[in-house]
Amino acid sequence: MRELCGGPSAAPREKPSRTYRRELHGVCFRTWQSCPPALLYLLHLRWRPRVSTRFQGHVKSVSNAELIVARRHSTEYFKDAKISPMSVLKTPRDGRSSRTSEIIRTRFGGFPKSFWILWSGTLINRFGTMVHPFLALYLTADRGLTATEVGYVLAVLGVGGVFSQPLGGVIADRWGRRVALTGGTVSTGLAMLALGYAQHTAAIVALAFLLGLVTDLFRPASQAIVADLVPAEERPRAFGLLLWAVNLGFSLSMALGGALARDGFQILFWIDALTCAGFGALVWFGVPEEEGRTARKAEGRGADILRDRVMIAFILIVLLCAFVFMQALTTLPLAMRQDGLPTSSYGFVMALNGLTIVVLQPLLGHRLGRLDRTHGLVLGMLLMGAGNAATAWVSTTPGYAGAVVLWTVGEVLLTSIGAALVADLAPAHLRGRYNGWYGMAWGVGAFTAPLGGTRLLEIGAPVLWYACGALCALAAAGQWMLGGAIRSRSAVHAEA
Repeated sequence: MRELCGGPSAAPREKPSRTYRRELHGVCFRTWQSCPPALLYLLHLRWRPRVSTRFQGHVKSVSNAELIVARRHSTEYFKDAKISPMSVLKTPRDGRSSRTSEIIRTRFGGFPKSFWILWSGTLINRFGTMVHPFLALYLTADRGLTATEVGYVLAVLGVGGVFSQPLGGVIADRWGRRVALTGGTVSTGLAMLALGYAQHTAAIVALAFLLGLVTDLFRPASQAIVADLVPAEERPRAFGLLLWAVNLGFSLSMALGGALARDGFQILFWIDALTCAGFGALVWFGVPEEEGRTARKAEGRGADILRDRVMIAFILIVLLCAFVFMQALTTLPLAMRQDGLPTSSYGFVMALNGLTIVVLQPLLGHRLGRLDRTHGLVLGMLLMGAGNAATAWVSTTPGYAGAVVLWTVGEVLLTSIGAALVADLAPAHLRGRYNGWYGMAWGVGAFTAPLGGTRLLEIGAPVLWYACGALCALAAAGQWMLGGAIRSRSAVHAEA
């Protein structure tokens, strides 16, 4: 065939690749340089009267002989693809549909089916997360525990959570991602039901520790699955979409959980348990186990992480950010109450946090992969620090809302790019363990945040928020100094 696309001529493709197949389905004519025969034939069918004028400069006049060749190849192609040429030609002629399709594809396209099964399970799981937010109310209202006893129960729950993700990482590497994820979610559901029916304080404390130990067993396996399925340049977008599902589901669960709790807390335990088990079942039957599990079991050792100085340094940096981030769940409501604001104001600003992520993630997610990992993390840490430091200057609900929106943007950058960086640093046979240690940093932050934050708040709210800003600045400086080592490691992995 002679030159058709304004570039060098190319021989007809016998079997167009998946890239051309996606272009064909969307009638996307951006890559004229390598226009396949099937796409050429569609072009002739749809715009035959104007094929020489409408696309002048891109497609030249097509001879009958060339159309015969294109039709023969396209017939074989459509038969292999099991689609009808006319179904493709039904696309509207204006550019609105193509632009909308391009926007959707850029933000949500390009991921395998297994990723979307994992995403759907994450959404279901977070939609059913109704026990943790109302656990303190349940223990005081239904079980008659004192405030001190509730504090002990929540502390024990936090201690179990510190060890949950490292244990889940070991299981994911040794026995497989599905075993860790499904086993963790089903165990969480059973522990949830047991806690809901426990009567004595000693049993409640023991079950709270067990629940904390199994609650996050699934998380390292979930992140390892994403790393197994998604190429490095798309991981920030993939992890960002998971964060989007988490916040979307949690926002819905808070609204529904508050309404259901008026008629009793028992139904919350059942919904939480069933959605956990449903998540595990969905992944077990829908996500195939990756190859190489036997090799990972022989090669993987937890001590390898301790010898990885870059990873250990990054964990310490994340620990600082986790301490600051968890203040939103511990000391922020206390600070707002000191300013004379009602509980509804705290609920509003935290709902705004989730809403900001739900709105912002689709707008930023596809751009995160273009950022240098270190630059994106430093920006996120600085935004988080600025938002927390700004809290020292506000005393009204709109002021707190503005500060929350500012550090929420930092949260999106930190969580999406941070998980992608861990996947970059981790060898394939240790992805579960690396993600487990990364999650442990967040668990330690959740455990230490109320202990240190309340002490600083007793000194004064400005002291607390300026200290949070300083910790984020320190973390950003450490991340910046670590950037060279991270880029060197990424270059080595890329060559491998």
